[in-house]
Amino acid sequence: MPRYRILVEYDGTPFVGWQVQANGQTVAGAIASALQKLTGRTVLVHGAGRTDAGVHALAQVAHFDLDTEWDPLKLREGLNALVRPHPVAILVVDRALNDFHARYSATARHYLYRIVNRRAPLALELNRAWHVAQPLDESLMQTAAGHLLGRHDFTTFRSVECQAASPVKTLDVLNVSRRGELVEVSASARSFLHNQVRSMVGSLKLVGEGKWQPVEMKQALEARDRSACGPVAPPHGLYLLRVDYAGAK
Repeated sequence: MPRYRILVEYDGTPFVGWQVQANGQTVAGAIASALQKLTGRTVLVHGAGRTDAGVHALAQVAHFDLDTEWDPLKLREGLNALVRPHPVAILVVDRALNDFHARYSATARHYLYRIVNRRAPLALELNRAWHVAQPLDESLMQTAAGHLLGRHDFTTFRSVECQAASPVKTLDVLNVSRRGELVEVSASARSFLHNQVRSMVGSLKLVGEGKWQPVEMKQALEARDRSACGPVAPPHGLYLLRVDYAGAK
């Protein structure tokens, strides 16, 4: 059966997440429904990252198998026409090798968390960023982020619902930067635990507000205890930016 790889952009606001669930509309479900209309077949859609409800993606990667060959351009155009009115766009469709797997073949995942740091409420950025009115010191946040880099047991920053076999992950990048009122947290790793990025950002916010000292981030990590984590950042500030694969740019 021919396998196809797609690059997907979506606004996560109206969805209960990427993964197909029984309790609401999902991104994978919307794409699968479009595929069913297009091909007349039930198609399973496998994503590189199981983003939560409200989380966005600029370049989610997914794959699926069809029982007949399709021209990738026609497949892309057909999917974009049929996935409407959901806020989902199929950016690219490519023929993939049969051993390619969107999730298990990935070598790195890159996320961005956006915080709008100002007193005034959000209008254009509503559901696109976390509004934090208290002034944040991004330099202190960056110092604290350095304590999380490398290979660690991230139990503190792991959801109690996480199904990963081990809490040990290697965090390659955790950078905090500011552009005017926008504070951005970039995170990269081969894979992440459930809610890991949002948990780290929530704790970094406490450092930025002066409620934690940077060293308390290290202490929270070493506690290996979920209760040591700060409040989890809301989903609407999080974006899946890119997924890397061996041999691909």
